[in-house]
Amino acid sequence: MKYISLNHNSAPTSFKKAVINGLAPDKGLYFPKNEVKLSASFIESLKNIDDFEICYEVIRKYIGDEIPKNKLLDIVKDTVSFKIPLKKIEKSIYSLELYHGPTLAFKDIGAKFMALCLDYFKDSYTSKKITVLVATSGDTGGAVANGFSGTKDIDVCILYPKGKISEVQEKQITTNGSYVNAIEVEGDFDLCQSMVKRAFNDEEINRKIALTSANSINVARWLPQMFYYFLAYKKIKNKKKNIFSVPSGNFGNICAGILGKSMGLPIDHFIASTNINDTIPRYIRDGIFEPNDTQQTISNAMDVSNPSNFIRIQRIFNNDLQKIRKNISGYSYDDRETKETIKRLYNSQHYLLDPHSAIGYLGLKEYMDINKDDVNGIFISTAHTIKFKNIVEETIKSKIKYPNSIKEILKKEKTTQLIDSYSELKEILLNRS
Repeated sequence: MKYISLNHNSAPTSFKKAVINGLAPDKGLYFPKNEVKLSASFIESLKNIDDFEICYEVIRKYIGDEIPKNKLLDIVKDTVSFKIPLKKIEKSIYSLELYHGPTLAFKDIGAKFMALCLDYFKDSYTSKKITVLVATSGDTGGAVANGFSGTKDIDVCILYPKGKISEVQEKQITTNGSYVNAIEVEGDFDLCQSMVKRAFNDEEINRKIALTSANSINVARWLPQMFYYFLAYKKIKNKKKNIFSVPSGNFGNICAGILGKSMGLPIDHFIASTNINDTIPRYIRDGIFEPNDTQQTISNAMDVSNPSNFIRIQRIFNNDLQKIRKNISGYSYDDRETKETIKRLYNSQHYLLDPHSAIGYLGLKEYMDINKDDVNGIFISTAHTIKFKNIVEETIKSKIKYPNSIKEILKKEKTTQLIDSYSELKEILLNRS
């Protein structure tokens, strides 16, 4: 498989180079050059195939022989190393729980897969030090820090907006030792992301460092997110249509699901559920792509007004708005609606949702109320409620228990640097080279 730039000014490249580069030389996002289709017989027999084998068959189409079969199987097994339950919440409504990994967030899968691929490729590609540079609005940072904790000779720099992530999220980023450099930024996530993009464009930095990104713009972070859509389908026991509602910020998660559908996975429709940073729901409704200033919400990992991965969704649908509308609905919700949903589901079902997952549930309910079809409605539960302890406890008027892993991490002292300008980030990167 070759990878093309969606800016269309760079030559096609290998999976290995796409992973290590992060962005193409023309600063475009990488995208698989060729469409991949799975055989109908494979799809029909999914329910009888081992989980690891399913994930291997899905991802190998995008990697080819660049990673040997046995090694790729090992990477898959290390990536999908925790349970991914599909729980029935109400009639025809299911929660796909992706928060049972080491950092209690769905991003554990993509971050671990990328770390293991980069670790495999690093010695054969460059003599320069590899530095993973990533901006996080919440859970990405912790997942990346944990994912790379077992790798050697790879530097990790994580930017996050000061005061705009939870205590648990911050501790997961800032307590990982010398290989992980946590950087607080005076500003919002979009500023963090713009600093990262500027560093990738900086010729002086790129002469000295092999920079790569661990955001979902990196194909090795983005593609393995398909795994859990396939594994969810395997768990479904009936033949009704399948609808997935995805809490969406940078749109890598939902984009991976859409790519899975393009391969042949039987998903009828997607719902992009957002908070008040509603660029995509407005675009789907009005046909105008017009990001507003980012607004801070209690679903902070979705506080993104200009989602990087949406260009990949446009590519899948050949930039055809009608095709996008046929396959994706978009709905947005404010903090009041989010809290009301957390409270209602806790009181009625004794089921706990974090703010992001609550928005996924809300989007699914709205779609199903409008469209009265008898379907399997699945919403993605993206994070454990403990990562948003204060908000959830205040909402449900009850205490929630700390998992043991979180108890330990909260005891640690954070180590971080505070910056407010790109020049400070550049100095940090060059001093670590």
